[in-house]
Amino acid sequence: MENSFKNKTVLITGASSGIGQATAVAFAKLGANIVVADINEGNETLKLIELAGGKGRFFECDVSKEKEIASLVHKAVKEYGSLDFAFNNAGIEGQSGLLQDIQTEDFEKIIHVNLLGVFWCMKYELQEMLKQGHGAIVNCASIAGLVGFSGMGAYVASKHGVVGLTKAVALENAKHNIRINAVCPGVIHTPMIDRYIAQHPEGEAQLTSGEPIGRMGKPEEIAASVVWLCSDSSSFTTGQAIAIDGGWVAQ
Repeated sequence: MENSFKNKTVLITGASSGIGQATAVAFAKLGANIVVADINEGNETLKLIELAGGKGRFFECDVSKEKEIASLVHKAVKEYGSLDFAFNNAGIEGQSGLLQDIQTEDFEKIIHVNLLGVFWCMKYELQEMLKQGHGAIVNCASIAGLVGFSGMGAYVASKHGVVGLTKAVALENAKHNIRINAVCPGVIHTPMIDRYIAQHPEGEAQLTSGEPIGRMGKPEEIAASVVWLCSDSSSFTTGQAIAIDGGWVAQ
């Protein structure tokens, strides 16, 4: 797949750690230029990109703010001259709890980051890709975008929204040489999971036991799927929400 990415530009949000960081490294190994975007500093990711033989730039961006996303896309194109691929990965788990107990501001925060953030990213990414006449976008949803989880109403709603938005916008752009898909990770060992386990000591065993494959996934396993969805090898794939979950939603 190397020819798909040599000297091409990839924008990745939420790239300072976890799945975003692993995806940045995966693209770097294939010769892509990586735009690392996150609300947290991205020096570690940039070092890993360099070690992988790639080039990268970090831009701070809060995806819950439309103006920052518009600026991010502009900077990416100014830096590298094009925007060929995007992985809209930034997201938060937010406050969990029964719906009647959740504060409105907590619900809104999750929607702003996880759903509106993806909407704004696609809006400005597509403006550039339509000018170029090509592109591929992958949105990070979740198995919570395919099935429900008790006590996670806001998160589930946001990720179902990402799946629906992915399908609709893929249809809008199918004839414009722009493909749009979503990955739906299962339980992946990332800082988000570490935070959950810290609050729920029994959580690791519960999460692992819920995976038919018998373990948590690795960020690199999601990264490999994102790379494939952006590559020429998946040229007939668009509008899909692909579960990468060790068999979770097959149960």
